[in-house]
Order: sequence, then structure tokens, then C-alpha cells
Amino acid sequence: MTVTGKSSSGPSPIEVGRAGKQDIKIRWNDGGETFYVARALRMECPCAHCVDENTGQRILKDSSVPVDVHPTAIEPVGRYGISVYWSDGHSTGIYTWEKLYKLGQ
Repeated sequence: MTVTGKSSSGPSPIEVGRAGKQDIKIRWNDGGETFYVARALRMECPCAHCVDENTGQRILKDSSVPVDVHPTAIEPVGRYGISVYWSDGHSTGIYTWEKLYKLGQ
């Protein structure tokens, strides 16, 4: 999908898509391209089911995410990020462009 987004620190995304069945790729306006391994990105979910809202501690257990988890859909959220619908049924996390850019470094 082509996106119009804005990262508050770093380049902005131009295109978001899949890299094969498992992974996600983002093309940035600085000419860079980042590939995210699906399971690793799923483990970085920032939602309240995966991260304790009070402490910031990750509560998502590694053993609860299938090794073959993959995105079933990727949708833009405003101009600031994406929502990923995962094959394990999870879909509440919003991955901001800033977070995605930092994860790709």
C-alpha cells in the first residue's frame, strides 16, 4: 500500500507491503527499505495486552506467539502508523512510523 505518513523522528514511509508471506517491508522517503521479520514485529506489539500500561514492562510471553505468525492484513492508522492483523488473532497494536523506523535501525 502506498502511504502518506509522517515520522516525528526520521524519514517518512512511502510504501508498506509484505515481503513474502511472513515478513513486512517499508520503503522510506530517504531511499531506505526496512524488512521486519513477522514474529519479531509481533513480539514488539505496543498494545495494552502486550505491555503493562503502568510499568511499561512487556507482558507478552514468547511462548504465546506461534513461530509461524504472519500478517493477514496491514492497514494505515491516520498518518502516523499501521495496524497489523496477525494470524494468531491479535490486532490491537498500533505501530507508529517512529517505532517502526527505530526498530529497523
